[in-house]
Amino acid sequence: MKKAVLIALGALLTATGGIWTLQGLGYLKGSSMTGSSFWAMVGPIVAGLGVVTFRGPQRR
Repeated sequence: MKKAVLIALGALLTATGGIWTLQGLGYLKGSSMTGSSFWAMVGPIVAGLGVVTFRGPQRR
């Protein structure tokens, strides 16, 4: 059960970070986050944490 939760959380973080990155870079329009360099920097960090969280249970 814990493994499934970590995989789902990792996938969610990765997707969210990807969306934040695209909004920060201006590729996804329609948000106050569009074109903001803050989200262009935070997005990859969150996506990276998501990948680590996603891959962790699979490596054990």
